[in-house]
Amino acid sequence: MGNSKLTHYEVSASRVSPQRTRVTTDDGEFVVGNDVNPVEYLLGSVLSCLNSTGTMVARDMDIDIVSLEATVEGDVNYAKYLGKDSADRPGLQGLDISLSVETEGDADLDAWLSAVKERCPVTDNVENETGLSVTLE
Repeated sequence: MGNSKLTHYEVSASRVSPQRTRVTTDDGEFVVGNDVNPVEYLLGSVLSCLNSTGTMVARDMDIDIVSLEATVEGDVNYAKYLGKDSADRPGLQGLDISLSVETEGDADLDAWLSAVKERCPVTDNVENETGLSVTLE
């Protein structure tokens, strides 16, 4: 049985304009739509979590990362979002992520990548179904 100690997150948002949303977290606030759109924020979150998880895994495996570059690509058909008929889901149709890692000395990067994929919370949420409840107050 897994560890039952959960970290709770509560994030709130307020509409600033039709294309901008101010998001408030325990750590601060940011505006989605000001610099990038919501899909780009999601993709940035994926890469940021891979970076932090990759760093943590490297520390646990005594790997010294010199550089870590990451790229994510994915396609969205905005037809449903725009109210049009489409057989496609309204979200990302899939993601391709490329990592380039430079380390000091010899490192088992296959084992490192396997552990990163197993431990990354955001990629887990993107790859696996997470229950979602949307209610109107």
